Amino acid sequence: MHDGNVTRAAQTFVPLTASAVLVNKVGLHARPSVKLTQCAKGFAAKIELALAAGGPWTDAKSPVKVMRVKAPQGATLHFRVTGSDAKAALAAVLALVHDGFGEA
Repeated sequence: MHDGNVTRAAQTFVPLTASAVLVNKVGLHARPSVKLTQCAKGFAAKIELALAAGGPWTDAKSPVKVMRVKAPQGATLHFRVTGSDAKAALAAVLALVHDGFGEA
């Protein structure tokens, strides 16, 4: 007999959270937004970002939504990542921000 609760439990992931400060001079403008979404789309995990630890949260896989965040240099980006590859996804987006999206 198959237990549906076991299946649901196996697919439930605890969100991982972390934050990073934007170091590139122009903040989260078009080019970094696209780089972030391209990175995020490389993972199965749900990746969200916010300017405050409590949200509101934005889908990091949507270039338009990420650009709407309009985070300036020095702003802290908070990430919330959920899924089977969440640890790797979180490490990748944090590395991208720490590296200044290749612009710093």
